[in-house]
Amino acid sequence: MKDDRTANLESTRSSGVEARTIEHIPETERHGKTRNLFTIWFGANIMLLTMASGAIATAVYGLPLWAAILAVVVGNVVGGVVMALHAAQGPQLGIPQMLQTRAQFGSFGSLLVVVIVVLMYTAFFASNLVLGGQALAGLVHLPTSAGVVAIGLVSAVAAIVGYRLLHALGTIMSVLAGAAFLVLIVWWTVVDPLPSSVLTSGSFNGVGFMATVSIAALWQIAYAPYVSDYSRYMPKDTGVRPAFWATYLGCVLGSVIGMAVGAVTGAALPDLSTPDALRETAPGISSALIAIFAIGLTVSNGANLYCGSLASITVGQTLFDDWRPGPRARTVATLAIYVVALVLAIATADDFLVNFSNFMILLLCVLIPWTAVNLVDFYLLRHGEYHLPSLFERNGGIYGRVNAIAVLCYVVGIAVQLPFLVTAFFTGPIANALGGVDVSWIVGLVVICPLYYVLMRRRLTATASAAAPAATAAPVVGATPAATLD
Repeated sequence: MKDDRTANLESTRSSGVEARTIEHIPETERHGKTRNLFTIWFGANIMLLTMASGAIATAVYGLPLWAAILAVVVGNVVGGVVMALHAAQGPQLGIPQMLQTRAQFGSFGSLLVVVIVVLMYTAFFASNLVLGGQALAGLVHLPTSAGVVAIGLVSAVAAIVGYRLLHALGTIMSVLAGAAFLVLIVWWTVVDPLPSSVLTSGSFNGVGFMATVSIAALWQIAYAPYVSDYSRYMPKDTGVRPAFWATYLGCVLGSVIGMAVGAVTGAALPDLSTPDALRETAPGISSALIAIFAIGLTVSNGANLYCGSLASITVGQTLFDDWRPGPRARTVATLAIYVVALVLAIATADDFLVNFSNFMILLLCVLIPWTAVNLVDFYLLRHGEYHLPSLFERNGGIYGRVNAIAVLCYVVGIAVQLPFLVTAFFTGPIANALGGVDVSWIVGLVVICPLYYVLMRRRLTATASAAAPAATAAPVVGATPAATLD
């Protein structure tokens, strides 16, 4: 007779809801092609929040359209490299990204980063709710608050069902959003051409250009903490390069398209929200376009909720060693994040673009040192070889509770960026000397990558004789302490 855990696992699968949470994905359950990585990120990025990010360049910083699009391309191309390197970790390890962070920071040391990432998911979710609520309210004449609730509920359902549904929605949105973009370009250039002022308005300034580059780069880097969550079911032999390029091309291309549309609407109508600007510049097709781009929000928001729930479970499983998280735990975490984001969305709906711009810059500051530590550790120090059972142990196993070197590098990484940081409420002294140009994220990467490499390499070399047998042991692919279901 099957035990309760096995019965629960099979029952959940038959319902269509993803059965697993943060545990290792066995080889027998791996599936998918690299094209699935392209479609989920391409489809999830041609949506209203991406467009609002591009609108910042022209509507907030006053850049001319050519400079705005150039900055968007540069930022996405550069930031995409960092993001896609994380995606390539998924097939190799078969675990969520935030769980893997325990290998660098230790089981308790990683909590700081994981909690920050949960806050990031929540803030992105709230931002999507604002735009989605505005778009839905304009389409069906509902109060904005009702639109916010509706968009959030659809996203929550997608997140609760899980991995397969989110990938399927990404594929659908790749076709719909890609086609909608082509129709919009034809409309703007042939059917109802935009006024010439769109191309001539604005003036180039270094502050706005670099800020836009930073925002575009962060847009990509912000996916780094969870991009491998959508490649962890891929077969282990997928390979680093195919996973990298499929994710890179999908995410960068989708983001550049979305931000370019936003830059155009911001140049045309800087005082209007993105949905309202689309209505004014493409009146004959705006309802269909906004509906498609709003649906794209639900895919992106579903991804935020799904990964936010996995990160929340990672925190809980660290604090409560006997907890066995399953689908019900993911559902509760998903709904909790939804409620918090709902309150946040309603509170920050006014002055959305300014609030979102400042949020993006601050987020960049706290994400850069984490991504530097993670990538150096994975690619240059451990070469993708980790002892998986240790990642599920409360004491961190061979990685310990706290890796002081990683935590130190993380704190130093934030500190070295502060003099170069530019936000609405704080501008660093060096940023002031540079005329308000923000290069903090570049400084953070340049300082932390070599610092962590040198310090951690010394430790690994000094302890090689004792640590090597455990660190190079074959990963356990069966049940782990986190594998049972609630």
